[in-house]
Parts: sequence; C-alpha cells; structure tokens
Amino acid sequence: MSNYDVIVIGAGPAGYVCAIRAAQLGLKTAIIDKQWLGGVCLNIGCIPSKALLKNAEVVHTLRERGKEFGFSIENLKIDYSVAVKRSRKVSDRLTRGVGFLMKKNNIDVHMGLAKMVDQNTVEVVGVDGKSQSLQGKNIVIATGASAIVPPGWDVDGKHILTYTEAILQEHLPKSVIVIGSGAIGVEFATIWNSYGVEVTIVEMLPNIVPLEEEEVSSELAKAFKKQGINVLTNHRVSSLVIKDNKVEAEIVTDGESRTLQAEQALIAIGVKPNSGALGLEEIGVRLSEKGMVEIDDRMATNIPGIFAIGDVTGKLMLAHVGSAQGIVCAENIAGQDTITLDYEMLPKVTFSQPQVASFGMSEKIAAQRGYEVKIGRFPFQANGKALGLGETTGWVKIVTDAKYGEILGAHMIGTEVTELLPELTLAQMMEITTAEIAHNVHAHPTLSEVLMEAAHVAEGQSINI
Repeated sequence: MSNYDVIVIGAGPAGYVCAIRAAQLGLKTAIIDKQWLGGVCLNIGCIPSKALLKNAEVVHTLRERGKEFGFSIENLKIDYSVAVKRSRKVSDRLTRGVGFLMKKNNIDVHMGLAKMVDQNTVEVVGVDGKSQSLQGKNIVIATGASAIVPPGWDVDGKHILTYTEAILQEHLPKSVIVIGSGAIGVEFATIWNSYGVEVTIVEMLPNIVPLEEEEVSSELAKAFKKQGINVLTNHRVSSLVIKDNKVEAEIVTDGESRTLQAEQALIAIGVKPNSGALGLEEIGVRLSEKGMVEIDDRMATNIPGIFAIGDVTGKLMLAHVGSAQGIVCAENIAGQDTITLDYEMLPKVTFSQPQVASFGMSEKIAAQRGYEVKIGRFPFQANGKALGLGETTGWVKIVTDAKYGEILGAHMIGTEVTELLPELTLAQMMEITTAEIAHNVHAHPTLSEVLMEAAHVAEGQSINI
C-alpha cells in the first residue's frame, strides 16, 4: 500500500493544479484519473473548442467579409476535418505538458477508476483490471461533471450528440438543432454557423446565455440573428427522436407545439457532478440534492481530511474557478496563508462571436441590494482599434457604487472582451475605483481603451462619446 500526504481524484484543471501546488508545498502527492490528464477541459472541452473557434473565425472572414477587406477567393475549399485535427494536436500538446508537470513535481500518477474505501483509503482499479490501495492523510475529490441527457434522448454520436461527440466529429452536418444556449451551445453554434451549417438554437428561458445580464443576452441574440442563426427562446424541447435518418425535436411554447427537423441535435442543457460511484455517501460525505459535494471556504467537506474542488462542487462550473479552488485547497491542507474565494466576483467568459465576459453584480441586482448604482458604458463602435479590426459590435458596461466609486461588476460583449476582463476583476479585488482606472493611461489605439472610456463615463467625464 502506497502512503501519501495528498491524493487527488481527478486530473482536470482543478485536480492537476491542486496536485502541483500540494507538491510545491512539500506534500507527497498522488493523482488518479480514469481516462486522461487534463480532464474534459484540455481534451474535449475548453482547449480544443478554442482551436475550432479560431478556425471558424478565419473561415467566416474568408467566406463573408472579402468585400469589406478588399479580397475575393474563387473556388474556396474548406476542410473541416483539418480544423478538428488541428484542435486535437493543440489538445494533445497540452495534455503531454500536464504529464511533464507531474514528473517535474514528483507527483505519482495512477490511471484507473477510484473508489473511497474509508476517509483515508482509495482503491484504484487500473485499465488492466488490477487493483491497488492508496493511503492518504488528505483526499481531494476533483472528478468534474458530465453532460445532462434527459431520459429518452438517446445519444448515438451520429444524430444526437453531447459536447464529447460534437468536438471529435470530423464532418460537418448540414443542419443542427442546438438545445440550450449556455457557453457550450453558443460556442458550437458559432463554429457551425461560420462553416455554413444551418443552426437553430432552442432555449427554454427568455434569453440566450441566461446567466448573463439581459442586455448582453439581447445583444448576442441580435448578433446571432444577423449571422443567420435561428434563435428560439421561451421554447422547450418536449421530445427528441431519430426518424428517417434525421433528428426530430418537438418544441413547445405558450402551450403550442411544432416539430423541428435537422441532421443533428446537440444537447447542451447543462452538466451534472460526477459524484456517484466514488463511495462518498457510504463514508458520510454530504452531497446536495443534485449530487454536488458540499464544501466550506477551505474546500473541506464535512468529513475531516476529505476535500472537494471544481465542477463536482457545483460552485461555479468553470475551469479557471476549479484551478483557483485547487490552489486554495492545497494551501489550506498545507497550513499556508491563502485567500477566500468570492464566487460572485470570479470571471465568466463565453467565446461566441461576439465574445461575452462578466463578473460581479448586474445593475438590477446591485440596485436590489440597496446600492446607489452608477453605470459607465462605452461602445466598441467608438473605439479606433475596433473600427480598424472591423469588429464594432457590443460594449463594455461597468456597474459601480455611486457613493464610494467601488466596482460592483462588469458586463461586456464584443471582440476580445474575454482578454479585457482581468483588468476589471483585478481592480475590484484591489479596491481600485473607476476614477483610478480612468486616470490610468491606456496605450492607443487598443481595445483596452474601452475600459478607460467606460470608467470616464462612470465618473461623469465622458471623453470620446
């Protein structure tokens, strides 16, 4: 039996980051995963999808914007399979990088299925069927989440897909019904639409990207419709079946139903925690009704020595949040000074076209909490760099407390807003006000000037609008 200070179950962005930080702090560490290092994010999620989105951006420019930029291409040939192969190479390179980091930090890697025997023992059944027991003073659950598929919706990988099948397939469907409009749904809609696929998004809530501020959702819906994506909000899919080599989705709104037909359907209605089959409940680990592992600010469960991080906790199901939890968890285990995560203030990003980025309170929520709200808004249409790029859709909106100038949140839609967001999250964390952002000189011409201009607006000193 091998003995460790820390055993991490799950090698995604939460788990492998936690393992590295634990090893850095002098703790003997092991990590277990049933399939791959890097988890869903590096292998079939965040990373390969961004590679595909870059291909989609290039294809969109070549197919749709030649006249604007002064070029024409006759007999343009586009091979989607090459884009997928490129995305796999990007993914494989990063996965190998994680393997290198495990060796560099002297972390033992065990590939196989893990199950908790008691609060200090994990049994691992390897791919060869052989089992071994690992003993750990501290055990971290980082098993992530997987796609929700309603009963009766049979994922066959050909007609009905989840993100796993969608990101690996090397051919383009002629038409797709995207069910759900969170990050996964709108990012695949962006990719497929750029390649000329007929895309219909079906969302049961009133707005697409429903976790974002309503103004952002409306702006994205408007942009999607302009791109030719059919957006159906307030529509619920009541059944999904394969018929005559097609997918038929019965959709219901206001008590009336109709049928949509397409070559494929993507189920993107959310994810559920991978907390089953680990033996957690048997040893007394407290789970929520939806199966999330309940944790405190230290990432500790109700059982001493057992911690949980990442999507399995359901706190904020984003890779960078899982990584942050992993660092905090390792530092708490090692008895180091660390931070307490404020989940409301952590960044959220969606790589649609245009991109969406946000953190903190919406204008509406801030007002409900009793703040005297002041808004600073600036459009990309008035930014020189955005005009030069030909990417003028969207705006930046900063929500502030009028009394003290405190930044309460920001909501952004437009080109590269995912790269602009960290200036504002850092400002909020360090209690920097919009007055200080406005007086910080931003290089010209850059997209970051939109943040400065929005800060000027919030201070009642609008310069370029």
